[in-house]
Amino acid sequence: MLAQQRQQAILERVRGAGGVRVADLVRELGVSDMTIRRDLEVLAERGLLEKVHGGATALGPGSTEEPGFTAKSARQQPEKELIARRAARLVRPGTAVALSAGTTTWALAQHLIGVPELTVITNSVPVADVFHRNPRADRTVVLTGGVRTPSDALVGPVAVAAIRRLHVDTLFLGVHGMSVRAGYTTPNLLESETDRELVTAAHRLVVPADHTKWNTIGISTIAELTEADVVISDAGLPEDARMELAERVGELIIAEGSQ
Repeated sequence: MLAQQRQQAILERVRGAGGVRVADLVRELGVSDMTIRRDLEVLAERGLLEKVHGGATALGPGSTEEPGFTAKSARQQPEKELIARRAARLVRPGTAVALSAGTTTWALAQHLIGVPELTVITNSVPVADVFHRNPRADRTVVLTGGVRTPSDALVGPVAVAAIRRLHVDTLFLGVHGMSVRAGYTTPNLLESETDRELVTAAHRLVVPADHTKWNTIGISTIAELTEADVVISDAGLPEDARMELAERVGELIIAEGSQ
């Protein structure tokens, strides 16, 4: 195995597991301890991982890191399900709702398939697919056009133009992160522009976001914390975050198991 191939294998192992030990890599790749340490040094110098005593770990997420939809959908599944179930209670029959891209809004879509006379606006391919696979004659689904992102959002000028003349009762906004300083953020510049247009189009803004989103910051702000009428999170949300959100948003809802 060439050095470049070996280093790529190491990097994939680190990204998949979050970290590796030198001893494990020596055994798996069949090379010397010194070779592995040299490989880790090269990868660390390139800013691809962080060397630690006895091995290496993955770097923390950057403000522009955008995991794919499949990777994100595997995270915090129980929390997202609770949040989605609680968010669905805010949707009345005969209304127009917008669902931005995200794995929590995708979970929400599955709780809305039985709501009659619903109009759904979305820039999410997976969200649109949920409704496509569960058709109703009294439902209208509008999927915006645009350029597809790693998180399966349709973004850019085409999406913005499609949304600009629309008006919805409620927007459920999926976010990469939220904080007092940065508000609700995304790691994708084009997605933030599209999401801001969705915020403008909505009478009510609901942000369904699990506790891991707190103090995570993407490169671009979609909206300030105070712009949300409702934030729905889970029991893992820290007490300081609850206090900050309670002071700044219209309503903070903690979705718990009994709901």
